[in-house]
Amino acid sequence: MSKTNNRIVQYPVITDIKLNKELWDTLGIQRKRPGREINVTSLPFAPEDITTGSESEMQTVVIGERSNVDLPIFIEQSNYLSNIRRRAKSGDTSEKIMTDLEAYLNSNPEGIWENSWVRFSLNKLGTLANQILRYDLLADKKSPEKGNRNDTDIFFYQENSEDFIRVPISYLLKLSLAQAIEPLRFANHLIFKTGLKMMDKFLNDNTSPETSSFYVVSAESGNSIGETAAKEMAIRYLLGQVLLMYANRKFCLQENGQEALMFFSPHPPVRQKFLSNCISDSFYREIFMNPCLSGWDEGEKKYEYMHLCHRVLSRSQFNAVLKLREAGIITNNLVSLPNLSNISLANNGTHVSMGSRKLSLLLSDTSSGYTRHHEKYLGDLVVKIVEHFLPLFVGTYTAAPYRMGFEDFHPEKALGFLPHELDYTHLRMLWRRWQKKANLNVLGYPLTPFGPHVIDQAISSLFMLKGDFMHDFRLIDYLVCILSTDKSPALNGELNNCHYLKKDLADLGVFDTKMSLYLFDKLREYDNMGFSGFEGRHYSLFESFIADMAQAINLQNLIYLLAFKYIVTGQISHKDIPDNPFVESERRQIIFGSAIGIPTFFVHRETTNSFLKRILEKPKGLRS
Repeated sequence: MSKTNNRIVQYPVITDIKLNKELWDTLGIQRKRPGREINVTSLPFAPEDITTGSESEMQTVVIGERSNVDLPIFIEQSNYLSNIRRRAKSGDTSEKIMTDLEAYLNSNPEGIWENSWVRFSLNKLGTLANQILRYDLLADKKSPEKGNRNDTDIFFYQENSEDFIRVPISYLLKLSLAQAIEPLRFANHLIFKTGLKMMDKFLNDNTSPETSSFYVVSAESGNSIGETAAKEMAIRYLLGQVLLMYANRKFCLQENGQEALMFFSPHPPVRQKFLSNCISDSFYREIFMNPCLSGWDEGEKKYEYMHLCHRVLSRSQFNAVLKLREAGIITNNLVSLPNLSNISLANNGTHVSMGSRKLSLLLSDTSSGYTRHHEKYLGDLVVKIVEHFLPLFVGTYTAAPYRMGFEDFHPEKALGFLPHELDYTHLRMLWRRWQKKANLNVLGYPLTPFGPHVIDQAISSLFMLKGDFMHDFRLIDYLVCILSTDKSPALNGELNNCHYLKKDLADLGVFDTKMSLYLFDKLREYDNMGFSGFEGRHYSLFESFIADMAQAINLQNLIYLLAFKYIVTGQISHKDIPDNPFVESERRQIIFGSAIGIPTFFVHRETTNSFLKRILEKPKGLRS
């Protein structure tokens, strides 16, 4: 939506924010008549006030023979494979590791290599693409005198005295755009200049390509904000496909046995998961972590951050097993330990950011009376309100359908990161309801896998235990929203509260202070982002741009507007949604239950969440 503002300013914590008529007057909130209903068109995030942008993560594959594609070639030529072969031959390590790794390389009749890089002759790059490449290889783009990145050698190699380059598909898109617009430098300067501006929109996630909006959108005449934003994303996706087709031909990828493809897919590839079980976590990062060539001034530091995220989440999943033991879900010492190399970061979703022109303008004016403290106090309350409505999206507008086999129904595998996201009480209830939904019982007794794959497959066949189907596996398999601690709530409206929570979580071995806090919906603060608004991060895969994505964005906008109406009219305050882990877990269990497809959930009769109580007064047929 806007270029990140990198200013770091320390602010004092102010907790006595007054939500009164003076503040609402500052925000320009109007009432139809004195003392009567407010004019909703004057609220932040009203149709005339809202701006929107999106980020989309995509899956890539390279189709080709093993001898032509970068991924199998890189593995085959690696010291890691040579060392494993030597150790397996001498008996220092299990031969199964070697046979599994060779099976990955040899058993691929379709020739589909997920998240592989591409390689081609360096002389295929034009002058502009070469200039862009040399610029992106700088250690610090703001200080070229520092020279190149330390890892530059991983992008180049020689073959038959010819220089070659190897890059991820996320960066191939940028090189393809540079190659395509170079002839227009003088023929059509406007298109050329626009193409240069668009290059920074081709970014990357931990592994996958990621594109961000080419421009910030507003509601057009006759179209909703959702339709306008969805059309922009559709155009962006189309351009990505055209650039990839162009690159396949222009850089002679197809001619040399490689065909790069890109598409929407929320799940980490199955074969990539198999490979992660064959190799070390360090080698996994070497293969799959994106080098972050485009979009960051110091790409190598961002690359190190990607490594950090993978190490932390891999460690965090191990710690989740201990929590399952504490929660009483694992009752003996027989567990199926998760792999050291967690692949959940290879998931792909869509983030939709919404900004308020009104709030951004007020925050840009230090004399307006609306400060960063107000933004944080109101923003955290809005996020808490929004979380109550997120089950409306799951399986309705967005999904990541997945069938989990019986042999994968170990709680330490099936529950993923949920031990870090739910209170133990809700975690136990969710697990029991999930087992019932999946019909994991024999003669009325609950049954989960024993561990050995052969035995579990035999039991599955004998008793016809098929596992279970989930609406949105991404929300279960990935750490999407981390639970607060008793001492450090994430959404109590105080400045720097996320910093204190991350410190607590780091001490518990769950998170790292350098990482951005994971939430379903995040406040985007003006001082950090250049606009004031929110980012919805709960979207997985849309079936349709217009029928699903557009309507989901409209609903997201409506919920923000409703939240501000509740706050301005005094119907909801922070006290109505207390900041403690149990209350957080109570409302979020509904989202995770929706992702799994569990039809019921439990709320404590004496819950202190008065807003949730009000919601539950409306539906009929509640049991108590």
